[in-house]
Amino acid sequence: MNKTRFRVLVVLMSLSLLGIILVQLYWINTSYQNNEEQFKYHVKQVIGNVANKLQQQEAFEFYRQYNKLKDSIGKAPKQSELKEYFYVERNPRTNEQIIYSNTIIQEDYNVNRSFFDKRSDSVKLKNYVAKRKTEIYNGKLFDNTGIQKNTQPDITIEKTGTLDILDKAQFEIYFKDIIALKSIQERISVERLKAMLENELREYGVKTPFDFAIYSNGLATKVKSENFNYDKDATYSIPVFTDNDNEAKYHLLVSFPQKGKFLFSSLVGITSLSLIFTLVIIVAYFSALHQLIKQKQISEIKTDFINNMTHEFKTPIATINLALDAIKNPKIIDDKEKIQRYLQMIRDENKRMHAQVENVLRISKLEKRELEISKEPTDVNDIVEDAIEHVNLIVEDRGGAIKSNLNAKRTTILLNDVHFTNVIVNILDNAIKYSPETPVIEVSTENVKDFVLIKVKDQGAGMSKIAQKRIFEKFYREHTGDLHNVKGHGLGLAYVKRIVDDHNGQIFVESEKGKGSTFTIKMPLIN
Repeated sequence: MNKTRFRVLVVLMSLSLLGIILVQLYWINTSYQNNEEQFKYHVKQVIGNVANKLQQQEAFEFYRQYNKLKDSIGKAPKQSELKEYFYVERNPRTNEQIIYSNTIIQEDYNVNRSFFDKRSDSVKLKNYVAKRKTEIYNGKLFDNTGIQKNTQPDITIEKTGTLDILDKAQFEIYFKDIIALKSIQERISVERLKAMLENELREYGVKTPFDFAIYSNGLATKVKSENFNYDKDATYSIPVFTDNDNEAKYHLLVSFPQKGKFLFSSLVGITSLSLIFTLVIIVAYFSALHQLIKQKQISEIKTDFINNMTHEFKTPIATINLALDAIKNPKIIDDKEKIQRYLQMIRDENKRMHAQVENVLRISKLEKRELEISKEPTDVNDIVEDAIEHVNLIVEDRGGAIKSNLNAKRTTILLNDVHFTNVIVNILDNAIKYSPETPVIEVSTENVKDFVLIKVKDQGAGMSKIAQKRIFEKFYREHTGDLHNVKGHGLGLAYVKRIVDDHNGQIFVESEKGKGSTFTIKMPLIN
């Protein structure tokens, strides 16, 4: 996969993931707003019902007292006719005449409004009655002059009843006038209002704590719950106790301090699932992206490894071919000394290629857990001295030196002498290869608590901070452009790390570009 296609794929995946997250957030927000609208509707219904019930119950109680008082008076009310309507109907065939009459009568029980409230004025309370009468005459009711004859009706039907419309209108007027003089505490108690609100909220399924208050002209009255606080977004109000002008002095306010929690509670289940699935997608996305980047890096590293290995094998093969051609030369075939030298060159180059192949195989076996590593108690100072001996000739050949300070007193650790020797040799070989000038290397051991520290310090080229983090990765080599001045294939330190880990040890590196590096191996001692 080329870089452009890889970048396009990453961008498309990222945009898709972002789109999924935005859609989820939009859905959650929309659901929350719908819940809020439904909550608002239910609360408006609740407080509207409570306001109506308050006024209806107050009117009913007043009306009950009024009727009780009216019935207890025991004397006929003073009556006065207000209006009389009549209608005459004549049947020409039978000469029968019917007169319908309706009289509106005002009854005064002589009850003052001050009876209900001492602060009320002295306007009397009145009642209205309709008196209906039907008279039937057989024969002419009027003579030729149009004057009614003095004739008694053959049939008379009389009915009396209250005028509901007039009574209701009259009752509401004086009821509202009288009751308006009372204080709000006299009209409704805190306990009663709370019980009414609780019942209505329960009916509508609004199961969340609430506080309430009745305000008069923008100021709180004593009819309120203890913890009431006005909150613009969580408080709802409605007028209560309207007067004869349909205006309200009082307003009922209901506040829901845990409104947000209540609204979100219905979304918790589906929102949690949505968030979990989105999180799974995010984790899977970043895992896939990490794997893609890692595979891309591995592909690049393997390409570099193949190029390095090709370069590494090219020189020995060319040397072996030249040596073989030289041996076949008739002029040289009889020169035993030269033949011996060429054979030694072939052997050395073959060893070099064999060592590189062994390194590759060793790493492969370590990864597959096929490499058997038997351990036994060994003196680490002896291993270090043995490793120094392996590379000492190479260092001396370049005019360098290895200084050893083996100061550790407790030196017995559990290890495999062959592999651990290879570990020290690999680190020393690295120090030699990356010393552009004469190699000067210091090797030391010391005790720290129940551990022994093995340090290899050089004065070579050093490495960057990025390289220090990745130096123990398989195939990794710090980029040096197209130069191949340092031979290698990035397997030596990976092998070192695996062996040290297998011995329950730790390895660290400290380095600065141009000032050399220090490798430290920390191994547990045998108590």
